[in-house]
Amino acid sequence: MRAAILKAYGEPLEIEEVDAPEPSPDGAVVEVEACGICRSDWHGWRGDWDWVGAKPPLGQILGHEPAGKVVAVGDEVTRVSEGDRVAVPFNLSDGTCPECRTGHSNVCENVVPLGFAEAAPGAFAGEVHVPVADQNAVALPDGVDSVDMAGLGCRFMTAFHALAHRADLDPGDWIAVHGCGGVGLSAVHIADALGANVVAVDLTDEKLDEAVELGADETINAAEADDVPGAVRALADGGADVSVDALGIAETCRNSILSLGRRGQHVQIGLTTQEEEGTVALPTDAMVMQEIEFVGSFGMQPTRYDEIFRMVERGKLDPGAVVSETVSLDDVPDRLAAMDDFGTVGIPVVDEF
Repeated sequence: MRAAILKAYGEPLEIEEVDAPEPSPDGAVVEVEACGICRSDWHGWRGDWDWVGAKPPLGQILGHEPAGKVVAVGDEVTRVSEGDRVAVPFNLSDGTCPECRTGHSNVCENVVPLGFAEAAPGAFAGEVHVPVADQNAVALPDGVDSVDMAGLGCRFMTAFHALAHRADLDPGDWIAVHGCGGVGLSAVHIADALGANVVAVDLTDEKLDEAVELGADETINAAEADDVPGAVRALADGGADVSVDALGIAETCRNSILSLGRRGQHVQIGLTTQEEEGTVALPTDAMVMQEIEFVGSFGMQPTRYDEIFRMVERGKLDPGAVVSETVSLDDVPDRLAAMDDFGTVGIPVVDEF
């Protein structure tokens, strides 16, 4: 099969023929029908995240947002069968640790990041292996398109968990979304579906126009605003109830916190770059005096995907609306390079391998 392989950090991925995977006793092999190209892939390609143990080794197949068809299963697999169409979360869990046993598998103590760890080669390939398949392969509803579901393994479900499970977001609340890449646009769409009033913040009008299409009520071009938090507060009745950093740089994190009103809640989705290396200085005095809450959010439990599917079935959510284009495996190196300057809109999806 063909696969996109990391040979040197920051250099174009190389497309090569490699051996197709075989299922482990508890695993399954999925023929990849679609895989999103995510900014997290860009981080891995750039060699980020060694500070959290997620820097991919050279020789790694990247890609962590697959949807496709199961073509082989191990002898110990009982819930997944050949022919099933599935999505796969990026944060692969073991199903046995205390976090998994209490319903928090998204923060599994033994998490393996798909496409970032040697033990889990990624999905920029014709096939991908899914360990602990009964835990990590999520059956897709009948009739859904794999391209529409390709962002489900990372960006869309990450945004959904952040807003539906981690944030205290009520209908009519004001929410600011800082950064309108794939996860930010997903957050805009989900917040709108949950009945919130949405302020979208980004540096480019093209992404802000897309945010409006997905449900943003107000937009702020951060490249033109002298005071982004002040602009949010002016639009959001004195301050947002919830604010999301969907990018992960120091500026968007601090802007998000300072956009909040009293007793507001900041939700951190974006992970940092090499400039921050996991640490950002925060306006702690303002947080104390206004009782602002800082909440982290990571992935989503596969057992809760049905919440998204029910909203999709009723027409309240459309993950495919965030998909911007479909490309071939050969296009992946150029699409990653375009993210150096935030040059992608929405979620590009590979559907030709």
